[in-house]
Amino acid sequence: MQTKPFKIGTRGSPLALAQAHETRDRLMAVHGLPEEMFEIVILSTQGDRVQDRALSEIGGKGLFTYELEEQLSDGRLDFAVHSSKDMPTVLPEGLYLSAFLPREDVRDAFIGKAAPKLMEMPEGAMVGSASLRRQALIRKLRPDLNVKIFRGAVATRLRKLEEGEADATLLAYAGLRRLGMTDVPTEILDPELFPPAPAQGAICIESRVGDPRTDDLLKAINDQPTYDAVTCERGFLGTLDGSCRTPIAGHAKIDGGHIRFSGMILTPDGKEFHEVEIEGKAADAEKLGRMAGEKVRDKAGPTFFEGWG
Repeated sequence: MQTKPFKIGTRGSPLALAQAHETRDRLMAVHGLPEEMFEIVILSTQGDRVQDRALSEIGGKGLFTYELEEQLSDGRLDFAVHSSKDMPTVLPEGLYLSAFLPREDVRDAFIGKAAPKLMEMPEGAMVGSASLRRQALIRKLRPDLNVKIFRGAVATRLRKLEEGEADATLLAYAGLRRLGMTDVPTEILDPELFPPAPAQGAICIESRVGDPRTDDLLKAINDQPTYDAVTCERGFLGTLDGSCRTPIAGHAKIDGGHIRFSGMILTPDGKEFHEVEIEGKAADAEKLGRMAGEKVRDKAGPTFFEGWG
């Protein structure tokens, strides 16, 4: 019987802490365990510390996970809680994504100061976003707008907006909902027009392969539809070598044992894009995601990803 507290690794932002607390609370409820059986360990990652440059310039998504994965690998942590869309498609040897919580809203939230809706923004207005996908989609829909890099935690980005560094910004609606900030968006963007990032809105738990005690703990809170959907989306991303250098959108919907996936790849300027749809059995989620990736890559041609960094 486990007598020492399970050590839960997390980043220190308010959103990361909200996600870690939700995970802990679900585990306490399902297993009937007291709060003292869980210790939340806050680690600073390089992605948190370097805020003045795009992720693609400083090493990509792994900058949000390296410190956590280091302590997972050597046993200082039992598991780590992440935003699934921050996870690289290739994990360190010996680690895996063992559980997903029920997915939140996948849509992007628009926060406009110059106008409440993206399509109503005045010509030449400045939109701040750190996401290449969001930047490319903005340029696709509104090539007359200017885009600048906008990084930082939710509060930081909202403060930058209030201080006039941009006329609008975009955030994941799921994060705002988890922070109790549903009054902040001025528009919730239609995912058909503004498709989400693969794995957006899903909290994942990373743990060690071959750790049955932790596996037994976590499997009780795994949400299978979310697991299948995100597995499909990450399969799509992995096939396209998805990183912070590539504007890629993807969303899988689960209906019973059936999965329907739609994806899009764009050039950073938003001028060229290719879409793909695929459906099949949810049990084949990863395979379907990879097939969709291969299909859209063939459609785009061999030169599509050249020169992106």
